[in-house]
Amino acid sequence: MTEVLDKDVRRQAGWLPANQEALESWLAGHRVRVDARGENVNLHPAIQQFKQLIESDPVVRLYMHEMVTQVPSSKPYTKRHIDSVDQLLRLMNEVLTMAPEFGKDTMVMTPLTAILDWTMGTPAGFAAYRDPRINAAIKKILDAWCEFLSGPDSLYVLNDSPTGWTSAEAQQTVGMNQYEHDPDAPYWGFTSWNDFFTRRFTDGQRPVASPKTDSVITSACESTPYAISTNVKRRDQFWIKSQPYSLDDMLAGDPCVEQLEGGTVYQAFLSATNYHRWHSPVTGRIVRAFVQPGTYYSEADSEGPDAVEPGNSQGYLAHVATRAIIVIEADNPAIGTLAFVAVGMLEVSSCVIGTDIASGHHIDKGEELGYFQFGGSTECLVFQPGAIKDFNLAAIPQNQPSQKKLVLVRSHLATASR
Repeated sequence: MTEVLDKDVRRQAGWLPANQEALESWLAGHRVRVDARGENVNLHPAIQQFKQLIESDPVVRLYMHEMVTQVPSSKPYTKRHIDSVDQLLRLMNEVLTMAPEFGKDTMVMTPLTAILDWTMGTPAGFAAYRDPRINAAIKKILDAWCEFLSGPDSLYVLNDSPTGWTSAEAQQTVGMNQYEHDPDAPYWGFTSWNDFFTRRFTDGQRPVASPKTDSVITSACESTPYAISTNVKRRDQFWIKSQPYSLDDMLAGDPCVEQLEGGTVYQAFLSATNYHRWHSPVTGRIVRAFVQPGTYYSEADSEGPDAVEPGNSQGYLAHVATRAIIVIEADNPAIGTLAFVAVGMLEVSSCVIGTDIASGHHIDKGEELGYFQFGGSTECLVFQPGAIKDFNLAAIPQNQPSQKKLVLVRSHLATASR
């Protein structure tokens, strides 16, 4: 049985504006900037390689042309902002030297998603974003953007203008007083956008709940509950409308599936302005830790017109998107084996596992596991049958804005059966 706790994810989490008109306005402005550069702009090598793939492979070329010309069935998609594949490539090319700017109601934290938004909800787009050749090309583009975001040129958005991250409004939105930074240093002492984005809390901000009580399981991320599923099958049809969890697929066939079959999956999503590091929910030993490559913009077309909303594809994405999988053997035998899955949705493809998080390493509850290098995403915790007595979610108000349902990292998430 699956209980979905929250479906309105992408816009509620702040990755795209909640208002469709605000998104359309950003797209229109981006298109004006790109068109002003002309059609003969120098393309980044990663974009140029993608263009060559499109021109040389007839199936890829078919997908790309069709998903630009087709119209998504979802009602908000009435304004076309892409006229051709060449224009699409130029719009993407511009992003590779851009960092996300702050905006109270107009923030576009995932600009590539904003550009590709139209194409993701078309029949051709559903097929294209599952194609391994297209995914390989997109990975190179995302790696190029991540390289820019990890360099000093990306610091230009750390300013005190209305769209800057050091502005008073942005500081209040982010809760910057909770994070390590030097307010007197240039760019607060950060070396890049990614360095700012993966900022750490100051000491004492997120204490570990009941650190000596091994029956208390803590939240691995600063995230909002999305769904809880019990009696999860080893293999299921995760691509159908109900998106049931399929452990073999989600965990990439890891041997831990033997112990986890019939257990419980807890899934939650991370918001744009929140903390993006992961922490161990239990004290125990790392069994395995690896990154499983996957898709980047694939959506669950079984959801029909609403498939383009990644909030409606959360369960599906846990099986197909790029993700870090960390298997832990808890010291508490009642918990036994559990798996933490950090899912890199959309352009959030850089899942970085900590250098110490390797087979045999003993980890304390609350200790850092890794982080999303850019963006937020979704996380899953997978428990053995009978491991969980209950989840500590009753105090979280439902049907409230996302930030009011936030489960703080290292806070009490669940209680073990003993």
